Amino acid sequence: MPDSTAPAGPSTPPQPTPPRSAVFLAALATSAVPGLDVVATRHPRGVEEHVEYTGILDSSGRSWVVRAPRTVASGAALEAEWALLAALAEATDHRDLPFDVARPTGFADLPEGGRAVVHPDLPGRELPLHELAPGPGLSAHLGRSLAALHEVDTAVIGDAGIPVYTAEECRTRLLGELDVMAQTGRIGPEVLRRWETALEDVRAWRFQPTFVHGDLAPERVLADRDGVLAITDFTAAHVGDPAVDLAWLMAAAPEDALESVLEAYALHRGEAAGSMIVARAQLLSELALGRWLLHGLRLRDSLVTDEAEAMLADLAIAVDGAAPIIPR
Repeated sequence: MPDSTAPAGPSTPPQPTPPRSAVFLAALATSAVPGLDVVATRHPRGVEEHVEYTGILDSSGRSWVVRAPRTVASGAALEAEWALLAALAEATDHRDLPFDVARPTGFADLPEGGRAVVHPDLPGRELPLHELAPGPGLSAHLGRSLAALHEVDTAVIGDAGIPVYTAEECRTRLLGELDVMAQTGRIGPEVLRRWETALEDVRAWRFQPTFVHGDLAPERVLADRDGVLAITDFTAAHVGDPAVDLAWLMAAAPEDALESVLEAYALHRGEAAGSMIVARAQLLSELALGRWLLHGLRLRDSLVTDEAEAMLADLAIAVDGAAPIIPR
């Protein structure tokens, strides 16, 4: 029986395929790109819940990445991503985006269905979030890059078939999530009230939806010491609240560097950013703890739920007596 406090959904989540070996993925690459002579597998190598990937090296010294879905749903998401990447690559070529994206070179059918994709490896290394410093440089370029991403013309990416949400739909979806979180009985009432108050303040939810990456994290932002070189993994992309792409920074970036990121972002977006985007980003960064709790409950993973409950308890202490998320 599933945990009675878990959110509604299937009692047994669809199981992903067992991890494939890096050698198997490399073999797929030779099928996807005629003439590709693979001599070694290399970094990056990862096996995630929905996708796995490995780097490969060819005989001319060029680096590539092979990505393969692990579920039917992730296979469909990857297919949609390739159409989107074509539009984003064009924006990069026209210098509308100050960073690069993956450019698929070939595809290989998988025995269980779906396709693996091969693309040239992207430059840069995982964003060293803890090393971000205030002032010009990487922090400012990160803010500029996020602003440019949110300025992408949604008409240009319309054919990619990504989800589109109005501002009110964004708020309604979050209210639904909050109800599920409250039903777990594992989040303190003061934290729930704080989140509910922010969601019910309609002043914060009058914004123009933009193109949104939807799942930014340090490993998806490739950089050097001076700026962002590439952004990866657009499977969660949609049109919605741009604050989604700032929330991860609110939670983890050094405070002085965060100020530089937000200043650069506001400078490049101007009034289009709106006055409440930082407040919504703060709310979303806190709600991420509730989502982590729900994730653990869905998987019935006590390590995840224990970690989430500990972080939520810390949050309750931190916000005790604090000003509300949405300024009065």
